[in-house]
Amino acid sequence: MNNETSKFKVAEKFISINGEAKRAGELSVFIRFTGCNLRCNYCDTLWACDKDAPGEYMTAEEIYEYIRESGVKNVTLTGGEPLLQKDIKSLLKLLEKDESLRVEIETNGAVPLEEYYREFKEGISFTVDYKCPGSGMEKTMHLPDFEEIRACDTVKFVVSDMADLDKMRYIIDRYSLCSKCTVYVSAVFGRIRPDEIVDYMIKNKMNDVRLQLQIHKYIWDPDKRGV
Repeated sequence: MNNETSKFKVAEKFISINGEAKRAGELSVFIRFTGCNLRCNYCDTLWACDKDAPGEYMTAEEIYEYIRESGVKNVTLTGGEPLLQKDIKSLLKLLEKDESLRVEIETNGAVPLEEYYREFKEGISFTVDYKCPGSGMEKTMHLPDFEEIRACDTVKFVVSDMADLDKMRYIIDRYSLCSKCTVYVSAVFGRIRPDEIVDYMIKNKMNDVRLQLQIHKYIWDPDKRGV
């Protein structure tokens, strides 16, 4: 690869706890990339979504070296939308070689993942969003992602209201998600109370669905970066 194609635009990199998904509460080293193909109306990283957002250009080797020097096993690649980065597979292949790492890609549900499922082993896992109607982006969802999703992956529903909860339940049932992977539901911060979600789960007997809170928004200011 030449210098142009081998560099990735990184909005920020930092070490913190994982705020959500399977390894919530565990230390993780975060690499946040710039650029996103969606504009969810509740986005909490809108500042990083434009491809021209400020950031630094790093090679795959420089990113790996930063991760290795951190001494942290969990790696979270996020954005924006990390899978929009040109040559992202080269970075994933480099990280996959280090079997001490557990790499999670947070992806927005609008990017086809079938080839990634087949190409990468369980050391590279995906947390796949389903953008419910309240996001304003539901029409962009790539539903075949849920056909082949693996046991090591996660589906995450971020809900704003009861209509979102109803759509979540429909998608879970349609694709038998709870029998395939781990499924989480999380509140859009400030729009719906977590206890309302719990009441809905009880009413609808939603076994194997896990409520999650965005831990980092309770530890620090909800708008704080780098945490």
